[in-house]
Amino acid sequence: MLVLRHTSELIKHYALIYALAGRELKGRYRGSVLGFLWTFLNPLLLLLVYALVFSVYFRVKMDNYSVFMFTGLLPWIFFSTSLMEGAGAITDGGSLVTKVLFPQQVLPTVKVTANLVNFLLSLPILLIFMLITGVPITWHLIAFPLVAIIHTVFTLAFVLLLSAANVFMRDTRHIMANLLTLWFFLTPILYPLAQVPENYRFLIYFNPAALFTMAYHDIFFWGHWPHWGHLGGLLVISLGLYWAAATIFENYKEYFAEKI
Repeated sequence: MLVLRHTSELIKHYALIYALAGRELKGRYRGSVLGFLWTFLNPLLLLLVYALVFSVYFRVKMDNYSVFMFTGLLPWIFFSTSLMEGAGAITDGGSLVTKVLFPQQVLPTVKVTANLVNFLLSLPILLIFMLITGVPITWHLIAFPLVAIIHTVFTLAFVLLLSAANVFMRDTRHIMANLLTLWFFLTPILYPLAQVPENYRFLIYFNPAALFTMAYHDIFFWGHWPHWGHLGGLLVISLGLYWAAATIFENYKEYFAEKI
């Protein structure tokens, strides 16, 4: 099966993925004064802006609202940045894509890996923030690796589709940028599910990003185990999407070099 071939190639070239992801992270802030500190500063500054807008101007009534928001923002930054950068992974690959023996599926995976590392490095800030604000850190934290793995598979699958589509239609990245803005506000990151009108609340369950966000909120903010039904649904969706994405990528990758 194509999906098995695709996955085996990724496993075979894990050292290459590791090296390229490291280079990606080092080059991201090369030349800046603060360098790698921007990994921590970017989400904190974004949190400050949203906390100011929603806590002060919109007067959201919720205890430890900034922690609630930060818990949803970090995985969203991982997901959205992976999609935006990953969409151009093949078209920006240059000479690497045109090399006959270079495994092209590595390039989208590198983008996801680099952003996953950023996500994981930001978690200590969240935990420190929780301690400062008095939000308890519970044993349910052990569910994080499970949710993060499923989330990574879902993100990688999406990135594979976008990177392949962008080769044939260069507007893909720009379309995705606008859709992500809409998707962000349709996901309960800045507001709890309880604030969604009951008549429309069922729509949230058709949004995988919302289910991932709710799972992270369960682990870090609410202090209980994520809903097993949601996790099962996300696992099925993620594996199904990965199967479809890997199959499409493998079928069309032979045309990438001539289209770039």
